[in-house]
Amino acid sequence: MLDQPRVLLVADLNYYAKGYARWQALKRLGAEVEAISHTPVGDNEDGTPGHSLLFRIAWKLGIHLDTENINSSVPVRAQAFEPDLIWIEKGNMIHPSSITALHTICPNAIIASYSEDDMYNPINRSLAYQRGLKHYHIVFVSKSFNARKEELPSLGARVCQFVDKAFDPEQHRPIDITEAERKAYGSDVGFIGTYAPERGADLLFLAENGLSVRVWGNGWEAFDGKHSNLRVERRALVNRPDDLRYTKGILATKINLGFLRKINRDLQTDRSIEIPACGGFMLAEFSSEHDRLFANGDEAVFYENRQDLLDKTRLYLSNDTLRHSIAKAGRARCVASNYSHDGRMAFMLEKAFHQRP
Repeated sequence: MLDQPRVLLVADLNYYAKGYARWQALKRLGAEVEAISHTPVGDNEDGTPGHSLLFRIAWKLGIHLDTENINSSVPVRAQAFEPDLIWIEKGNMIHPSSITALHTICPNAIIASYSEDDMYNPINRSLAYQRGLKHYHIVFVSKSFNARKEELPSLGARVCQFVDKAFDPEQHRPIDITEAERKAYGSDVGFIGTYAPERGADLLFLAENGLSVRVWGNGWEAFDGKHSNLRVERRALVNRPDDLRYTKGILATKINLGFLRKINRDLQTDRSIEIPACGGFMLAEFSSEHDRLFANGDEAVFYENRQDLLDKTRLYLSNDTLRHSIAKAGRARCVASNYSHDGRMAFMLEKAFHQRP
């Protein structure tokens, strides 16, 4: 890897987005970065950019509208910046012709793709993304199965490398919270994330069995008022530069649930790392990847089924000392094993520059 690589980064640069965290990690690693946001940047309470009706209709047809004129601006910026690495996150709006143009403009640059989603699932990828896969030197994925030969390689990816999820050392860390913040954000049992049917069923099950549950996120409107023990906050809980609300929510909650989304075939999620990194106690669905990342019962706790979820929730709610000890050990594991975006980016930079001719 180069000591001070020049990186042209194309990503979602909103503060709440992981692209922003990787941007900051690259700078901490000593890279000279030219950053371009492929998503509108603004103060959005939902943690999502929001899309017009036209955008949503086009997406149904497999087209991701290039609202930020990335296909025009990136080749121009690349020619002026002369990067060693062109890093494109997800890139559903990037036309294959734009990638081939980058090969011509910057013949010595490595062109890498990165995505946090299950990109073999057609609902997550555009036609342009699929057709452009073969033009990247390396494709990084956070879903391990995407790297199997029958998945993204079968769609044209030449080199496909899996990388684990990460935490942002600036945002996901233990912080002091006031009693007012604990009341504003906390609960006995909490979940921060978008609605999915299986998630709703599990939260309702806990509420029906006498547990106090609070959920933050988009899409939970139908669960508002379903049970007196289930408190639905009909908004996302996202960090802002002046207020780490997501972090506060984790720290104010006694048991933070780590659901795996079935439609994404999740084996780990962003929360899998962020909750322990904040110093929160995580009770998550068992998976082989969760079990590899954290020692079950010592650094986090994993459950096998709905009854096991209920039993373990009751057990750890009744034992503050054990719960705090596990949360502290989970934070220590994140730091000692360098699960940060800095650590993941250093790994990916090394793999990317191995593709240099």
